[in-house]
Amino acid sequence: MLAHTPQLIVALDYPDAFRALEMAQQLIPARPWMKVGLELLMHAGPRIVADLRDLGLDVFLDGKFHDIPNTVAGAVRGAVITGARMVNVHAGGGLRMMRAAREAADVAAMTNALPRPLLIGVTVLTSLSEEELREEVGCARSATAQVIALARLAREVGLDGVVASVLEAAAIKEACGPDFLVITPGIRPARADDDQRRVATPAAAARAGADFLVVGRPITQAENPLAACEAIQAEIRGTANG
Repeated sequence: MLAHTPQLIVALDYPDAFRALEMAQQLIPARPWMKVGLELLMHAGPRIVADLRDLGLDVFLDGKFHDIPNTVAGAVRGAVITGARMVNVHAGGGLRMMRAAREAADVAAMTNALPRPLLIGVTVLTSLSEEELREEVGCARSATAQVIALARLAREVGLDGVVASVLEAAAIKEACGPDFLVITPGIRPARADDDQRRVATPAAAARAGADFLVVGRPITQAENPLAACEAIQAEIRGTANG
């Protein structure tokens, strides 16, 4: 039996605030988290985070910040001020960059009397296959070995968890401890087709120990998004209790 029930994050991958907020309003009864990625952020601006928070919804600001430490620190300070409850940076930016992000989050939260958001490190994108990681990115490690190495770095500097595929979730928990969060994108019903490579169903992700499951099109493109959202939540609860 799982010790906890993973939480659902719905990816609002829209090019405008109107459609994103319209979808979020439909999903309010289920109260999932909302993910604001780069597409929505660039079209709608950071105000979209506050708009979603005004609906009573928690927001994962999926900016995947990756730059020199000072620049990332500034971006994280801005992310804290938006009211996001979760923010991520690329763990591949290294220890100094992640440490700068953590310190910036702490200071911005204290200065603005806001709760510090969960700070999460991105490990290996789930769109990358083992072959692409090796031959195109030039990583000598396997995907799992690279994910674990980056997760350990993230834990070392005090990040709260990492983004990784379900395939690495159990290994991350073993390497970094049960309280180190794992956020898993690429969650799809078995029949779904898309551009992700390392994917899993909601039940498999829950069994693997993931703490947050990110789902997009299976909910946002469903005929009844609320029903689709609640069905996935029921599957997660069933796995946790079964």
